[in-house]
Amino acid sequence: MNPALRKEYLKALGVTPWVLRAGKAAEAAGVAAQAPESRAPQAPPLEENLGWDELRSRVAACTRCGLSKTRTQTVFGVGDQNADWLVVGEAPGAEEDRRGEPFVGRAGQLLDSMLRAIGLARGQVYIANVLKCRPPGNRDPAPAECTECLPYLERQIALLKPKIMLAVGRIAAQNLLKTDSPLSKLRQQEYRFGAARVPLVVTYHPAYLLRTPTDKRKAWEDLKFAREVCARVDR
Repeated sequence: MNPALRKEYLKALGVTPWVLRAGKAAEAAGVAAQAPESRAPQAPPLEENLGWDELRSRVAACTRCGLSKTRTQTVFGVGDQNADWLVVGEAPGAEEDRRGEPFVGRAGQLLDSMLRAIGLARGQVYIANVLKCRPPGNRDPAPAECTECLPYLERQIALLKPKIMLAVGRIAAQNLLKTDSPLSKLRQQEYRFGAARVPLVVTYHPAYLLRTPTDKRKAWEDLKFAREVCARVDR
């Protein structure tokens, strides 16, 4: 990446360029952490032969929970269907519900800067949410709603076969890892998700970082850690 451009993206994150130390590299090569205990049963999986188009149609017609009655439209996901990176947020907001695309607006712009800071363009990753429908008033998703919707994300993961998942925000992380632990305790660890044991790393949601810019440096540390985890998958 052009050094000047990279400097711009790092500036958007509120951090200065970094140099990886040998000690940190050794830490990053440690044993993956175990995901916390499950706290809720999952909904039945979808048929294994569903392709992208069929899955998108199934999501668009979904009535598995009450959110189908209040949504404008479903927000399936966007990006490269052969991407190595899968970014997972919690649920669509008002603008996402209107446009049918995840992570738009200011939070989406910051996410784009976060990705570019580690050498990734938005079009090089796949972006989805735990929920495909907006909860009214942007309230937190209910556990039952996440349980009903998770099979759609699991099928997306099966089709995508990502090398790494980046869970952004407390709610996404807690629902994917089935834990009540705060995000501060989930960061900087490598988890494994699902039957394929896809590496998963947790960081802050861009909307939170817009409200709390002092934590942008922590997010940068998480992004570097995620990049290191992905690099180990390549070897």
